[in-house]
Amino acid sequence: MSRTPRGRGSLSPGQFDRIAKALADPRRFALLQAIAAESECPCQQLIRQFPVTKATISHHAKELLRAGLIEAQREGQCVFFTVRREVLEQYTAELLRRVGSSTGVLTG
Repeated sequence: MSRTPRGRGSLSPGQFDRIAKALADPRRFALLQAIAAESECPCQQLIRQFPVTKATISHHAKELLRAGLIEAQREGQCVFFTVRREVLEQYTAELLRRVGSSTGVLTG
């Protein structure tokens, strides 16, 4: 797995949509939560924690990497994931910018 470069500032073109798509999947969101609970989360821990195959974990991790939400660091045969909190902050700011302030939000 490749390491996503760290960048400060704003989201790259198309990244908002990739993040929204990645977070829309409940299992992928759960993986992100599990990774965020650790300073570094080993892939083996995710395999033990979730009742899915290693290939499924790998697929979801690649989507989170592609969206820029996590980084992967390989040490030998082990892969460690970390959340890119600055990207989550940028996504949240962009989401709020796109939907506007709370004064226009519908309540149900």
